[in-house]
Amino acid sequence: MNVKHVITAAVAAIMVTACQEQVSVTGPVGENADKATQAPAQEPQPPEAAAASADTLNLDVPADALEAMRKVQCSTIDNKPVTYHWFGRAYSRRMGERDRNIFNVEGMNVRSCKTIVDENRGLGYKLVSREILLYQDVETGEVLKTWENPWTGEEVTVMHVANDPVNFESFVKGRDGRDITFGGDILGDKFQMSLTVPLFYHNPLGSEFQSEVGGTYHATEMFNFFGDVDDLLDRNTDTARTAVGWARMSDWLPWMKMAGRDGIIYMHTAGRKLNDWDELSETMKSEIRNHYPEYVGPPDPDDPRDNMTSWKYYKAVKQGEIELPKRQD
Repeated sequence: MNVKHVITAAVAAIMVTACQEQVSVTGPVGENADKATQAPAQEPQPPEAAAASADTLNLDVPADALEAMRKVQCSTIDNKPVTYHWFGRAYSRRMGERDRNIFNVEGMNVRSCKTIVDENRGLGYKLVSREILLYQDVETGEVLKTWENPWTGEEVTVMHVANDPVNFESFVKGRDGRDITFGGDILGDKFQMSLTVPLFYHNPLGSEFQSEVGGTYHATEMFNFFGDVDDLLDRNTDTARTAVGWARMSDWLPWMKMAGRDGIIYMHTAGRKLNDWDELSETMKSEIRNHYPEYVGPPDPDDPRDNMTSWKYYKAVKQGEIELPKRQD
């Protein structure tokens, strides 16, 4: 997910791992381990307790933390499709005026995971996905074909997000060689995980002189995941029922044609992992049937392609490499 491209894609984005790469929370490691006070020997567990332990993930164990995160992201069954769906609103923010709900948004991401092993980072999984984000009329919910820019008066063609692929890998060890740990919080019978991702990198639509004259891509993605602890830790289930919140702040979308005007766009959404792809809204299923037929399932589990982002997609369309869906008036 190049890492920056993974995160910028909308759910999927929406869906990068919240396992933090840091020192294990189980106690001292390395040279500090010799200085730790040894705990007294534990009494043998009764058979029923041992069975319960065997059926429950231990988030202090890196392999179990990885499995828990895989259950949030997708399924522990290799290549089993999983679908996320979310919706919300998009607002403008400019100095000296009230924020405006300029359109609504609805998104989906269909993905699967496959077990992999890396020579240096150990056991892991590869997630492959593709995602859509639709821009909709605030009053009617209709998928927009054009949009009237309220600051310029120009009617512009709307370019919906169709990022294919949005892939990433996660392992029991981070790039620094340390074990991963579970990056969320356990609050009674619920779990929550929050991830804030500031982005600042070369804009594919900008010039080669961005560091001199500006135009660098600048955004922030914010994710929240919620669910039941029992569901997350149950080794006998292959996926965890998960609610998701996704918010994003960024420069104006290229198709809005804001021509350098001050301000940003921000989106605030909520959604969930579906039990089945068919639980998508009729609006989204109609869009997929008519314009994005490949989005009935995830990419090939060994997909080698670079990740797509909405800015790269816009550039590919303008250069004739991708053809936009033809929408009826």
